[in-house]
Amino acid sequence: MQFLAYILIYPILWLVSILPFRLLYAFSDGLFIIIYHIIGYRKKVVKENLKLAFPNKSEAELNRIRKKFYHHLCDMVMESIKSMTISEAEMKKRFTFSNVEVVQNLEKENRSIALMCAHYGSWEWIFILQTYLNNKGYAIYKRLANTYFDKLVKRIRAKYNSHLITTKESIPILMETKRQGKVTICGFVSDQSPKAEKAFHWNKFMGITVPVHTGAEMLAKKLDMSVVFFGVKKLKRGYYETTFKTLAYNPNEYPNYQITDKFLDLVEEQIHEAPEYYLWTHKRWKHRDKVPAEYQN
Repeated sequence: MQFLAYILIYPILWLVSILPFRLLYAFSDGLFIIIYHIIGYRKKVVKENLKLAFPNKSEAELNRIRKKFYHHLCDMVMESIKSMTISEAEMKKRFTFSNVEVVQNLEKENRSIALMCAHYGSWEWIFILQTYLNNKGYAIYKRLANTYFDKLVKRIRAKYNSHLITTKESIPILMETKRQGKVTICGFVSDQSPKAEKAFHWNKFMGITVPVHTGAEMLAKKLDMSVVFFGVKKLKRGYYETTFKTLAYNPNEYPNYQITDKFLDLVEEQIHEAPEYYLWTHKRWKHRDKVPAEYQN
């Protein structure tokens, strides 16, 4: 059944991926009508999240953010499909780096890097970063249920020496690369909500106390990886600029969770600057009523 779904859907995805961008975004506009107006995909979740994050904004302001968000979400879906066939030159033109020397200099100093980011702007084309580096790149991801599409996504990422690994695979793989003396860069999307009962740390995110993922910081300390944040700014439709900021050159010099808290502060700055580019469909604040006593104000 998985293979049947793959052979039926893959040709459609490939045909969409070869469309010129102008036509691709026309499809995105049509997708917006379906997802927002007809299906209403997670509209209640998005509405609740926006009210929680921006309690002082008017209903009209929240509605404008919500519509802009869905337009951006549809663009990201189409851009993800475009990744199948987009050329390196085209991607470099559309996904630029304002200060790539931050990670290049760390590489020159033989520092492996834990690259932290949020579900903000666009993270679909970040793997083009590997064309500016010599080291091997990894990204932590959740394996897709369909094994054929899972292999497809891995193949797309591997074009530029980026390799997807699951959370369970990350420690043994990165430990082995360190044992071999290899310099690596590993990407973590670190703003998801962990299970409340398994959380080691809680902190305020957009003014609400929530459990926080600390895996990137803990792994960086274990493997002595410098920690770098990358923020993404959407310049215009289909064009993004990434800026890097070193959070910790030597992570073991920082108290536990301080690096993670610095990361969350930077994510909040992005959201306040342009809230429509955050992934509001995630139930990020679903554990807000389970705050342990020691974290309650």
